[in-house]
Amino acid sequence: MTPAQDPFYIVKDEVQDSIDKVQDTFHQWKQTPENTGEYVHLTKELLTSCESIQWQVDELEKAISVAERDPAYYGLNEGEIGRRRSWTSLARNQVFSVRRNVEAGRQKILVGNSTNPSESIRSKKHISQDNDEFIASESDQQMLLIKRQDEELDALSASVQRIGGVGLTIHDELAGQEKLLGELSLDMETTSNRLDFVQKRVAMVMKKASWKGQIMMIAFLVILFIILFVLVFLT
Repeated sequence: MTPAQDPFYIVKDEVQDSIDKVQDTFHQWKQTPENTGEYVHLTKELLTSCESIQWQVDELEKAISVAERDPAYYGLNEGEIGRRRSWTSLARNQVFSVRRNVEAGRQKILVGNSTNPSESIRSKKHISQDNDEFIASESDQQMLLIKRQDEELDALSASVQRIGGVGLTIHDELAGQEKLLGELSLDMETTSNRLDFVQKRVAMVMKKASWKGQIMMIAFLVILFIILFVLVFLT
């Protein structure tokens, strides 16, 4: 299995991208003035991202432990398992370093706010404003999701109505075909009865007639049959 197909490397690339983004955000966080709304927002974002990455690294280490029990079954060797463990250890240390610095910065703000009531009030206002913005953002997303669901339901309802209309059309067509078949069957039965009657009468007449009369009768019956055929099938 190539690295591009290996699930470990697929998840590894995703986690590494997340770590790179966290480090970029961390550099931005260090340059942001304290006791500002942006600083509080970045702090929350960093802590949440670090927690998510740590969980992903934990899951990768569990997968490595499972593969380590029987490396040959998973197409691995000791060297590959060692490289995977080295990467997860490095990723964990990178995330831990960022999280430790962010938590220290947050603790510093909390201590500073406890000794400066005015700054504490301003910080609380910023936090409250951030919370309000977050709630408003979540509300907008929920409304957008509900709107999309309503649109999908409307489209599904229209599709169901179209399918129902097609079903009714097919039903009407089948009913019409059944009626035509019934009428045709009745006509065939009536014609058959008439032919039987004619055949019986012909048989009776032929018994009584001479051979010339029989020939004339046959000719007459053929003409009669042609006339009946035209009347039944061509009109």
